[in-house]
Amino acid sequence: MIRWINWKNFFRTFLILALLTGLSYAALDLIQTKNNRMDIEDYEPKSTLVVSETLLTQAKYPFVDVHNHQFDMPLKDLNKLIIEMDRLNMGFMVNLSGFRGLYLQKSLKNIQENAPTRFGLFLNIDFEAIDEADFASKNVELIQKAVTDGVIGLKVYKSLGLTDHDNNGNRIAVDDPRLDPIWKACGDNGIPVLIHSGEPASFWAPKDRFNERWLELRQKPSRYRDPSRNPSFEEVLAEQHHVFKKHPNTTFINAHLGWMGGDLNRLGTHLDRYPNVMTEIGAVLAELGRQPHTARKFLIAYGERVLFGKDSYNEKEYHTYFRVLETADEYIPYYRKRHAHWRLYGLNLPDSILRKLYYKNALTLFPSISKDVFPLD
Repeated sequence: MIRWINWKNFFRTFLILALLTGLSYAALDLIQTKNNRMDIEDYEPKSTLVVSETLLTQAKYPFVDVHNHQFDMPLKDLNKLIIEMDRLNMGFMVNLSGFRGLYLQKSLKNIQENAPTRFGLFLNIDFEAIDEADFASKNVELIQKAVTDGVIGLKVYKSLGLTDHDNNGNRIAVDDPRLDPIWKACGDNGIPVLIHSGEPASFWAPKDRFNERWLELRQKPSRYRDPSRNPSFEEVLAEQHHVFKKHPNTTFINAHLGWMGGDLNRLGTHLDRYPNVMTEIGAVLAELGRQPHTARKFLIAYGERVLFGKDSYNEKEYHTYFRVLETADEYIPYYRKRHAHWRLYGLNLPDSILRKLYYKNALTLFPSISKDVFPLD
């Protein structure tokens, strides 16, 4: 017996199967898409590039780190830290976070009793006390006493010029004239001022896909400088540079390449203009390593004006510094993606420049550092 096809049921079944098949493919595509999507923080591709690697765990020469922070210095076991320093070939560490008062005195006592030839301490001032009647005289006296006690410099944090305010709620500019006695006192007492003013220029730029520090602003949103509520990048730098001009008898260390590491021609002009200014490479190695030819030329030309600095202390992170400064390696991974999503290239600096960068410039700037561990030839 011939059965006639129920076309209505046939098409209904066909449509249902087609729909189910389509949904299955759509679901599979969704799963695959989801699995192939990841946050930029999770993306860690393994390079297939085959090039030579020169993995260094120790600097070629003993070095002075002029930009370090040891916030527990009053109670720190310095002998344990010295073991790590020796592994790196770090001859001397400058702790910029000495603060003042009892904290400073305990830090100095720890150094003087346990490792007087390996550590130096910087003083820090409370700039938000600027409206006090005796602000200038008190801090000049503070500097004089601190130097007598063994302090070798003044560290100025980025809060000055950005977030420090006076009693009226006004931002304290870096070049506020009420601060002039402090800069003069440092010059009079023969100590340098390591000053961090401003931030990377990208922190003022829109937080969009064109901002190369987008990841950092996502991970550290407080670092964003809304142009509508903050002085501009150029305004803060101009205030800092004005201080350099007003106080030619004081030596300033413009921290982090003065946030001009992305424009080394500008930084060179800056150093030419202000002979009382030096700079250092703390936390900006990634700027140098992505422009190896330009950076090498700059460091050779300004070899007597640049100091070695690291900033936050991490023993293994120094290894990247040594590799970039000393070798000709290519495609070197950086250790902190929010600072650099790019790879670095070795500068292969000549020994004469390495010696200046690692220790000679610092020994000139800080004559109290013992010369025993440094080759002076």
